[in-house]
Amino acid sequence: MKKQYLSLLAFLLVCTPTLFSQPLNKKEIFTHQDTLRGSVGPQRSWWDVLHYDISVTPDYNSKTIKGKTTITYKITEDKHNDYLQVDLQKPLVIDTIFYNNKLYINYPPKPYYNEGNVWHIPLPRAAKGSVQSITIAYHGQPREAIKPPWDGGWIWKKDKAGNPWISVACQGLGASVWYPCKDYQGDEPDNGATLTINIADTLVAVGNGRLKNKTVSEKTASYTWEVTAPINNYNIIPYIGKYVNWTDTFHGEKGILDLGYWVLQEDLDKAKKQFEQVKPMIRAFEYWFGPYPFYEDGYKLVQAPHLGMEHQSAVAYGNGFQNGYLGRDLSGTGWGLKWDFIIVHESGHEWFANNITTKDIADMWVHEGFTNYSEVLFIEYYYGKQAADEYLQGIRNTISNDVPVIGTYGVNKEGSGDMYAKGANLIHTIRQVINNDSIFRSILRGLNKDFYHQTVTSKQVENYISQKSGKDLSKIYDQYLRTTMIPVLELKLSGSLLKFKWTNCIKGFNMPVKLTNGQWIHPTMLEQKIKLVGKDVNSITADSNFYIRVQKN
Repeated sequence: MKKQYLSLLAFLLVCTPTLFSQPLNKKEIFTHQDTLRGSVGPQRSWWDVLHYDISVTPDYNSKTIKGKTTITYKITEDKHNDYLQVDLQKPLVIDTIFYNNKLYINYPPKPYYNEGNVWHIPLPRAAKGSVQSITIAYHGQPREAIKPPWDGGWIWKKDKAGNPWISVACQGLGASVWYPCKDYQGDEPDNGATLTINIADTLVAVGNGRLKNKTVSEKTASYTWEVTAPINNYNIIPYIGKYVNWTDTFHGEKGILDLGYWVLQEDLDKAKKQFEQVKPMIRAFEYWFGPYPFYEDGYKLVQAPHLGMEHQSAVAYGNGFQNGYLGRDLSGTGWGLKWDFIIVHESGHEWFANNITTKDIADMWVHEGFTNYSEVLFIEYYYGKQAADEYLQGIRNTISNDVPVIGTYGVNKEGSGDMYAKGANLIHTIRQVINNDSIFRSILRGLNKDFYHQTVTSKQVENYISQKSGKDLSKIYDQYLRTTMIPVLELKLSGSLLKFKWTNCIKGFNMPVKLTNGQWIHPTMLEQKIKLVGKDVNSITADSNFYIRVQKN
């Protein structure tokens, strides 16, 4: 048994960076294109997206698409830039532009122009607060996904019966890989989006939200899906295949939540059994995080031609209808095999990533750390705290501490893949410091209530938890998010007298720690001492729920 566990651990240490992290942008030298994409420049700052109306027609044989997108937006500045920046990645090209439903004529008389993956479009100035629209028709052969969802783009596959099976995965790469948009995480369309997918009538198209309309004519079909809540660009996704579906309802905290399941015909029986895990998952997450954030748009689980993604109200599923992560337990403890990793993890993102979204992907730990911790909370809800603690400590083996968890701001650059397991361990450590599970749960629910359907920064989340807990946690965040150093707690025991201090930490680091005998100590970088109580004082050490290293002398 021990030999098998060590073999699994070795496998996880080698493979986990691939399993957990998504290599959205690994370069360290940034260009003007990165700044255009990742920051709010003068051609982005003066307008706020209200709604996307997207229509796309994919062609499986040529792997091309043609489409049309209307961006409705509001002017937010009195004196604003003449140009509007629209993102549309090469090799897609713009065919025609309409401004407020009229054929676009350059205004003032200077042409719109292309700069890499950005299009600069001069528009007449309009009054602050006014609502305008720009419609862009485009076509081309979009980037094809190499290893979705990590190396994304359009996915052109076939099911076992030879039917086309098509979708998109574009987190980090950007939604502009397939439709023109303001490809910046900090500006979600306030009034949601509609997506019309035009396909052969032998196939079925699924999108976010609810089916608004379906028309069939001359061997083609058009499906229009509508999501009414704000939604991040990369979450708007078409799924096309030989789908069948069934529906159900969940009686939750806000009433009746509509559930929809879309899978390939060949997998219907397996899916019906595996997807029974959805209701227990939502029940646990509503307990910890508050109501499912998108009752108005419903919840869907859609079989996808890749492993999975958190596409809002249409979660992508590709875990092979098995428990664990492709049948494996990432923690090495056994607890990860009692539930379907993709159902739990990707649905957890409905609260952290989709409800609460970071403005810059440099802060993506808020998405992945809290969602990775949702796995722990799911286990705790159904199997108890000890099981959850074991799972949490098990996934520590996947932490690399290669680069800081928070990435570089303003250039569309995320931090380390440690944002998953290290982020979860940071949250668990903070939970120990708060030392009150009632307050901790109220903070999780409060985050989803007070930042409901909002975009935020890491600092906002950090400050919120400090404020609501009544504890200054700033040094803890700086230590774990902005450095790669894991604090070392030095312990020196002389009889029942324990001397202790922090090393390998930032200046001012002063996190309190609970010992295994129940006593609390408040180490600083200066040595302190305390008299231990209880039996067998030689075995006393730090509680293993704190993500630290202990050095005993």
